[in-house]
Amino acid sequence: MNTEVSQTTAATTAAGKDRRNTVDTIGGPLATTSLGKTYMHEHIFIVNPEMQYHWPGCLGWDEEREVARAIEIFKALRAETGVSTILDPTVAGLGRHLKAMARVAAGSGINVIAATGWYTFNELAFNLHFRPAEQTIRILENLFVADIEVGMEGTGIRAGVLKCCTDAQGVTPHVEIILRAVARASLRTGKPITTHTDATTERGLEQQRIFLEEGVDLSRVVIGHTNQSNSLDYMRKLMDAGSFIGFDRCGVAGPHAPRAVQLDNLTELIRAGYADRIVLSHDNMVFMDAMDVDQLTTLAGPEFPYHYIHRGFLPGLRERGVSEETIDRMLVGNPREYFSR
Repeated sequence: MNTEVSQTTAATTAAGKDRRNTVDTIGGPLATTSLGKTYMHEHIFIVNPEMQYHWPGCLGWDEEREVARAIEIFKALRAETGVSTILDPTVAGLGRHLKAMARVAAGSGINVIAATGWYTFNELAFNLHFRPAEQTIRILENLFVADIEVGMEGTGIRAGVLKCCTDAQGVTPHVEIILRAVARASLRTGKPITTHTDATTERGLEQQRIFLEEGVDLSRVVIGHTNQSNSLDYMRKLMDAGSFIGFDRCGVAGPHAPRAVQLDNLTELIRAGYADRIVLSHDNMVFMDAMDVDQLTTLAGPEFPYHYIHRGFLPGLRERGVSEETIDRMLVGNPREYFSR
């Protein structure tokens, strides 16, 4: 691996001796006991690589500036909150920039778990439109497995998780191909799955159905963005089937679940005994070429980026009587369990 992206530590070196209880991070294998406080769905950069290839620097992207800014943001996050690990689920189709992510991890000291998979609400890339579905599933499955077993983008950095998504459009033919490819890659490699969903249309249930058809253990799956739903019944169904759910758009208010409603819903789920099936995050990013910083701040609130959970969400839970032990379970224990299985 290039020394520019190396982040070897004593913890990652020791973890490499026993991969049964480790997670692959940008810095190498890390013992799950060393994850610490973990945000389970945070992006660093979302940058369309094809547009940058044709028009370098378009849409405001300046790698040196944004890497330096991200390093300072994550240093400050660690100092203020004690968060030591993030899962960055930026994959093909969304705009992963792995080498820039690696520079941020090395410069800030934050553990970053990178992902493989494909992100689309509708269709795959044009060059995958004309093959039979099963052939396309095999192609993607093998690409995802290579990212996990060999490394991504020629860096030797191994993906620690698989990512797919189902939005309001539902399981289109190409989305189904991706879900099945991700499921099969998970079964071959043992890596867990994290998802994007449109919570208001309850797309997580469709994802679970396909994963079960492929033989996936649903306890290896985080169904994402469920806090934007206001249906406790939907959330309970997902967890009763075995999955973790992501309260991973904390701070992003929706039409059906404003911030206070999200806090009330989580408190009720905790009181009902579901704390061991819930993980926390923001779904924020330092730079996204689809929006400028002002738009992102408007979307995510004044604590953007990455601070609302500790400044607003956890205080709101404490006011509702949620214990420190339970908070620690969601931030430390559940991520450790998810990656240890």
